[in-house]
Amino acid sequence: MERYRNIGIKLTPQRLAILNYMDGNKAHPSADTIYSAVSKKFPTMSVATVYNTLEALKNKGALQELTIEPGKKRYDPDCSPHHHLICVKCKDIIDIFKKFKLDLSDNMANGFEIKGNHIEFYGICPNCGKQL
Repeated sequence: MERYRNIGIKLTPQRLAILNYMDGNKAHPSADTIYSAVSKKFPTMSVATVYNTLEALKNKGALQELTIEPGKKRYDPDCSPHHHLICVKCKDIIDIFKKFKLDLSDNMANGFEIKGNHIEFYGICPNCGKQL
């Protein structure tokens, strides 16, 4: 609990359960997945609590929101710069920790000062590839 105090949100038992679930989670879960897991311990917790907590954590920079699937947000607790590899069949997401040098000409940048990038790679994971 001590490591979450500096996030800057009120730490209710439900929020702590969400934070604990997300801590080190590499699955990039959706809000519904998080709710299903955490509501086992807090059956009276609402889905709105999960969404509100995720929004607060995103606004505080404590997690990233991924919009990889239309209509379904996924969440990544690793806020360090990285990219993602996404299976087009099962939607599994893998973190890619590699820097890619991408230069935009001044004309392409349209006056923007580039601060970073995020690349999404798409493919078929080994499990889905076995099913082909």
